[in-house]
Amino acid sequence: MYIVFHHTNGKIKRQGKYLESEFKRLGIIEPSMTEFASLMNHQLGINLSAQQISAFDFYEKELLEWNEKFNLTAIRDKEGIRVKHFLDSLTCIKEFKTIVPNRLIDIGTGAGFPGIPLKLLFPAMQLTLVESVGKKAGFCKNVVEKLELDNVEVLTLRAEEIGQSIKYREKYDWAVARAVAALPILLEFLLPLVRIGGGALAQKGESAHAEAQMAEKACQILGGKLQHISNLTLPGVAEEHFLVVYTKVAVTPQKYPRRTGVPAKTPL
Repeated sequence: MYIVFHHTNGKIKRQGKYLESEFKRLGIIEPSMTEFASLMNHQLGINLSAQQISAFDFYEKELLEWNEKFNLTAIRDKEGIRVKHFLDSLTCIKEFKTIVPNRLIDIGTGAGFPGIPLKLLFPAMQLTLVESVGKKAGFCKNVVEKLELDNVEVLTLRAEEIGQSIKYREKYDWAVARAVAALPILLEFLLPLVRIGGGALAQKGESAHAEAQMAEKACQILGGKLQHISNLTLPGVAEEHFLVVYTKVAVTPQKYPRRTGVPAKTPL
């Protein structure tokens, strides 16, 4: 369920479904957010509804406001947020064609990326956000509560703890992560959480291919299989971006993930 917010006499009111022209007339969203919607359509073929545009607008405003108090993200300008956070997060949908994301877990989500933007696109999806830093997890909870996003759980825990919990282990269609750790480490966080036939997706920079090669042993041990590495181009961003995609083909041995800190200290 998406809730649209606007101010009337100093009070926030919730509204139902509006056409985009009505959003502009009421001043609910900035005109530049319609440019963001056009960008999504051009880059990813996504047609955002008026409610989705409003939700992204609210998310952006909350991120800018919280960033003044806490260091949630180094990106602090609107254009950067829309391209390097929102658009970058939504590039994951390119890999969702064969495996539908009914249940998705986002490891090391930070300020909610890529999990919350994906939830705004797939409102029926069950989403688990994992973030060990309390202030960042608190921000995610704030956004989820204010947008009244259903079936979202925010966990202030380490990935190693989640992976050994029967409640979460091998329960997800997709486990995703962005800029969390090198792939030999990251796969030990992601693959134990994915059901057989599900997928693990890592958003990576220029080191993607080298990391994937280093992670071959970890992938085999943990029951994964590298499917492909997709190259992405973000408008106005010089750095290379890649999606590294794995399929879960076998049950992960019970001893993985190892106890907190061990995967980073002694990668497979």
